[in-house]
Amino acid sequence: MKKYTYYILVAVVGLFMAACSSTKKLTKTTIGNLTEEQYFSEVIGRAPDWKAITAKMNLTLTQSVKEINVSGSLKMKRDEVILISIAPVLGIEVARAEITPAGILVVDRIHKRYVKVPFEELTRRTNADLDFHAFQSLFMNEIFLPGKNSVSVKDVNAFTIRQDTAAATLAVKNAKRFIYQFTTTIAQGLLKQTYIGMTGTEYGIKWQYGNFKDLENKQFPTKMFVAVEGSKKSLTAMFDFSRLSTDADWDSNTQLSDKYEEVELDDILKILLK
Repeated sequence: MKKYTYYILVAVVGLFMAACSSTKKLTKTTIGNLTEEQYFSEVIGRAPDWKAITAKMNLTLTQSVKEINVSGSLKMKRDEVILISIAPVLGIEVARAEITPAGILVVDRIHKRYVKVPFEELTRRTNADLDFHAFQSLFMNEIFLPGKNSVSVKDVNAFTIRQDTAAATLAVKNAKRFIYQFTTTIAQGLLKQTYIGMTGTEYGIKWQYGNFKDLENKQFPTKMFVAVEGSKKSLTAMFDFSRLSTDADWDSNTQLSDKYEEVELDDILKILLK
């Protein structure tokens, strides 16, 4: 059981820290017979707008040559919480990662310990604009603007749009030290990849989406592949979702007894940097 909690701790904190420490331009022309503003509106309109998403989850975590497969669930309530639960045996939870507007909480049920990191601390350490709404957009398959809770058609001028043969990439213009790029399919207007990278370095994170399925009159990806780039140790995560639902009738609060011991973020970073 120890390896389950080790991997979830490394994966959740590692993906964030690695991402943070790590054709021709089209101007008022057409993209798939649409103007930039029309295309931007289509991309936003095709994104999920549900208040909640739940799914059963199979998760494959790979660090260098080590690989582990676990099962669990993903639950999200818009603007409130993202909850990843690892329950590999008989539905018994051994670890969970909870992301809220306040920060990130990772719980090790086996050894009764947890890591709690406010977003203010992560921002101070990384000088990045990633916050809860960025994570929410990554899991919700949405484009985002750093520091904003949502994106509307009025934000079209904050992006540069570049067209390839079958895809259009929306890049944030004035991000601090970081590159934010969203690759969409011209034919369907679906978000296929989000890339976040540090300018002038090889550090970055690719979040790819695939196998879209119908859900409440929208398309949602049942597969998400996440890869950290530039790190000494390769780190990837493959999410495979099933039994998707927009049910919001579930408790989003994580309760910990006094028996749980808090572990500092620096202790986790020592593991990541070994």
